[in-house]
Amino acid sequence: MSQFNRRKFFQVCGGYVAGLASLHPKTTAASNPTRLYHRVQLMRDSTPMRASDFEEGQVYIFHYPYVTTPCIIFNLGESVEVPYQLETESGSQYSWQGGVGPSRSIVAYSAICAHQMTYPARSASFINYRHSKVVFFDENRSRQERHKIIYCCSERSVYDPKLGAKVLGGPAPQPLASIQLEYSDEDDTIAAVGTRGGEKFDEFLTTFEFRLQLDFEILNVSEFTSKQAELLTIEEFSEVIVHC
Repeated sequence: MSQFNRRKFFQVCGGYVAGLASLHPKTTAASNPTRLYHRVQLMRDSTPMRASDFEEGQVYIFHYPYVTTPCIIFNLGESVEVPYQLETESGSQYSWQGGVGPSRSIVAYSAICAHQMTYPARSASFINYRHSKVVFFDENRSRQERHKIIYCCSERSVYDPKLGAKVLGGPAPQPLASIQLEYSDEDDTIAAVGTRGGEKFDEFLTTFEFRLQLDFEILNVSEFTSKQAELLTIEEFSEVIVHC
């Protein structure tokens, strides 16, 4: 670990791991699938990322609303304006509001799979947006070929980012949580302000706490992202991008 005393880290972890699990606030996605967090400006190379700089199909990783919870953002290359009604696993209904930007083509989602919480890690990413055509099996086990989908290779859950990450196939019990974006037409910048849908954050932070502590070299994995979140291309963030 760079500038980090590994032995001290493990000693501190052993004493505080139970206490840290209780520090982060509980989500209320089951009863309130729309939730506002603090406003976080999306940055690229320490400069506010402009919507016009999002290349069509390029996936970026950022972390929100916690410093360890990964999200993906990308430009679909087509407008998605019509609100779409969705439902969480618990039966709560919510409305996805579409894309943002000049063409309303930029969308963002939590990158924690709704099935077994597969997520983009620095070593490898098994979940990703696929801009080119992909073969998959839908909920009726019928073979489909589509482009512009989100595919999790762990258990082959498939989501439609043009419809709020609606489940198209695989075992996922609900859509991915969407990230609410705020677009400024004055300076062409984007900020994250909240989520819609069924969050997996509490379960994710508890299940992967120790791994996240090691990966991010921090103790409190439930620390909120503050003010700014840096965007990295998925190729910059993960050493291996798994395709299936």
